[in-house]
Amino acid sequence: MATNDTQQKHDATVSREALRKLTHVLDKSPQQSIDVALEPSGESITLPHHVVLKLREVLKNAAAGQPISIVPEHAELTTQQTADLLNVSPPYVVKLIDEGTLPGHKVGAHRRVYASDVKEYKRAQDITTRKAADELTALSEEMGLYHSE
Repeated sequence: MATNDTQQKHDATVSREALRKLTHVLDKSPQQSIDVALEPSGESITLPHHVVLKLREVLKNAAAGQPISIVPEHAELTTQQTADLLNVSPPYVVKLIDEGTLPGHKVGAHRRVYASDVKEYKRAQDITTRKAADELTALSEEMGLYHSE
């Protein structure tokens, strides 16, 4: 197990350094594709801008030690896959689909959700969560329970 922990720490460290360098390049030329040198051959490849942005997302998660999955936007996900992405139970996903909160459709007897709809739902939930946390912080400050420095 220690070897796995050591590898994860190493991967996170390497990812943080790669993220730092990639962010520096993106800050200099935010809308450009970039060339990446491949070692040890010395060859290089050009990555389109949208791929570079996805790579940055991957590196952010890897640097934080988070699991990474890459799913095409148009992919149809099962309720289990959707639940895994949202960190909820499959029955909760079924409930979200049935009440119309999360767009879904049936393939035979099985429910499916487009990855793009899961991404949009997650984005909306994140915004709602941040807003609620901000309101709670403001209320705590008004009541004198929380002091920001």
